[in-house]
Amino acid sequence: MWRHLETVYRLGVKELLSLRSDLLMVSLIVYFFTLAVYLPAKDATMELHNASVAIVDEDQSELSRRIRDALPAPYFLPAGGLASHEIDAAMDAGRYSFVIDLPPELEADVLAGRSPAIQLNVDATAMIQAGHGASYIQNIIAREVTQFANRGWQDGAEPVRMVMRAKFNPNLQSGWFMGVSQMVNNLSLLAILLTGAAFIREREQGTVEHLLVMPLRPIEILLAKVWASGLVIVVGALLSLQLVIRWGLGVPVTGSVSLFVLGTVFYLFAITAIGIFLATVVRTMPQFGLLAIPLFCVMNLLSGGNTPLDSMPRWLQTTMQISPATHYTTFAQAVLFRDASLTMVWRELLAFTLIGAVFFVGALLRFRRTIIVAQS
Repeated sequence: MWRHLETVYRLGVKELLSLRSDLLMVSLIVYFFTLAVYLPAKDATMELHNASVAIVDEDQSELSRRIRDALPAPYFLPAGGLASHEIDAAMDAGRYSFVIDLPPELEADVLAGRSPAIQLNVDATAMIQAGHGASYIQNIIAREVTQFANRGWQDGAEPVRMVMRAKFNPNLQSGWFMGVSQMVNNLSLLAILLTGAAFIREREQGTVEHLLVMPLRPIEILLAKVWASGLVIVVGALLSLQLVIRWGLGVPVTGSVSLFVLGTVFYLFAITAIGIFLATVVRTMPQFGLLAIPLFCVMNLLSGGNTPLDSMPRWLQTTMQISPATHYTTFAQAVLFRDASLTMVWRELLAFTLIGAVFFVGALLRFRRTIIVAQS
């Protein structure tokens, strides 16, 4: 038993030494856990910010002026003015993301209770900004119209006042979410690439034949690649969580870091097993890239990290349960954001561990077949 563990350890050290000499791969790892996490979370925000808006004021009343003045900065730029015949040309030219058309007799119709219609033109090519901005503008106009119409009744007090409490992200900053999401995605991509590239590189350089003439078992070779690649990625993820997400982005990680690391270790067992399995199917790095990158894109986009699983079709939700990334995304968000304990996330932990065991057995069987073909 100890001899097998020592063999796995020494083979893993060989993998680490081989990785250390590969400056391109080391640079890629550093980039994926630093700039690739920081820049999207810091600069590619999803909040509404400095949206361009114009108003077609055909009423020229007190109410229309109140609506114009109610569009707050920094969500919106100062509202520009347009004539009604200029709307299409301005929208086609991309000058404004939103154009509000206030009809004639708006104030008079509101006071008379005739429910006039206000047209909001939205440039929906920028979907996130369009959705957020349209909602903001509708709420602002509804509030101003209600307050104006009820100004003579209890000072415009509303019969019901809704108070919103945003838990885990009080200011609704998308950067908090994107930082952790980017780290999780990059962790998965690196785990697949590192293990797969290591296996393909040995095959292309002929070192697999050297391993075959040694008294080594296939499971020892695979376990060595799993723990060596996993160690590098766990250390990178932990440093990224502390230095980039906590200090660089200022995200208050309230959950248990030790539980997150534990779950990451088991997840890396699963994802590295997938990388090795893919490497046993192909023979060259270009083939591996053509197979691994599309698989990662599907796992990433449908894991629930970018779009909620609940918004997907039922059959797709069921299908994505075989992906370890789906369970790990749920696990990471629950632990880091909601301070979930082991009793709350053990199902996700067990799920991606079992999925990893299946792929590891598949990779082991494929690797045995590779040995038999090579020896014959």
